Amino acid sequence: QVQLVESGGGLVQAGGSLRLSCAASGRSFSIYAMGWFRQAPGKEREFVAAINWDGSNTDYADSVKGRFTISRWNAKNTVYLQMNSLKPEDTAVYYCASRPNPGITRDLYRYWGQGTQVTVSS
Repeated sequence: QVQLVESGGGLVQAGGSLRLSCAASGRSFSIYAMGWFRQAPGKEREFVAAINWDGSNTDYADSVKGRFTISRWNAKNTVYLQMNSLKPEDTAVYYCASRPNPGITRDLYRYWGQGTQVTVSS
């Protein structure tokens, strides 16, 4: 079992930055792929970014490519999402997810956090 706890959300003006963190429990974190997803009001949850077990491979949704960066620090069981040049359309609840497989993917995540709210004002 893996437990994930997100933090770092908040209110920011358009053009600003936030860094989300996701702390994971469990000794197998270093071999799990990790991902970030988001869900805006009235919309389905969507993929944002993913990273493989050692951070050597990353993947981004087109809408955030060039603005967001996913990274991980396995020694601290933590994955990060650095969000720059934020836009009002980035407003959503952001979720961290993990998959008991080292390979990068946009789906098949098994464990999910509770989410952290990100609000970008215009």
